[in-house]
Amino acid sequence: MIKLVASDVDGTLIRESTPHMYPEMIETIRELTANGIVFCAASGRQYESIRNVFAEVGDDIAYISENGAQIKYAGQDILLTCMERSFVEDIILELREYYSTCDVIVSTPEGSLIESRNRSFIDLMTFGYRNKFRLVDDILAEPVAITKISIYCEEGMRTLGETVLIPRWQDRVKVCMAGEEWLDFMDQTVDKGNALMALQDFLGIAREETMAFGDNNNDIGLLRAAGTAVAVENARDEVKAVARFSCPSYLDKGVYQFIKQNV
Repeated sequence: MIKLVASDVDGTLIRESTPHMYPEMIETIRELTANGIVFCAASGRQYESIRNVFAEVGDDIAYISENGAQIKYAGQDILLTCMERSFVEDIILELREYYSTCDVIVSTPEGSLIESRNRSFIDLMTFGYRNKFRLVDDILAEPVAITKISIYCEEGMRTLGETVLIPRWQDRVKVCMAGEEWLDFMDQTVDKGNALMALQDFLGIAREETMAFGDNNNDIGLLRAAGTAVAVENARDEVKAVARFSCPSYLDKGVYQFIKQNV
């Protein structure tokens, strides 16, 4: 019997950077909750951004945010994992070399920090992701703990990420693609799968009682931590390889369809 349903958001449930969830999924989450099944939104987004997407059921669901660096449920912080400061400094200094074509946003437990003054990127954070953020002159001058560093390129991050940044940093921090335009850096221990296992332990729910959905590289751990692992049709091949099941893409509301048919 399924007792926990965890799903990635962007590219799995909805189109990348979409601010709203479709009504059928909201109603399905209400039905799951009424039947004692916990729904968890598991995303690379910050907590505030995810909560805005699920505003109508915001108090009823669990949150794995920042790719697993932060877990919240019923208003309680279950886990918060911050990056080592020396790594933060070195990564930011390196990423500044790409500011002519890319933008960087840094996550903290209180919101995000942005050095960029690129209007289109700021609008994406404001109206697309609906992030809580502050514009700062120097991220490294801010005396705050940092949970995640993300670099965004509208033209695509995969080539730079997979040929340069991932090989350079993968032995020191967790670094992974989070969509075609995003590359994320976190503490080495951070992974959606580790976060899902922590949530399972907190709730007393087994792997076999867990269903999970994903589409991109940062969802692989999430699927491995679930007994019922489902890749959406538009998922990358690496994700499909670890999934036991598949469902239609977000364009066809595949997660909603699979839950209605199998839970």
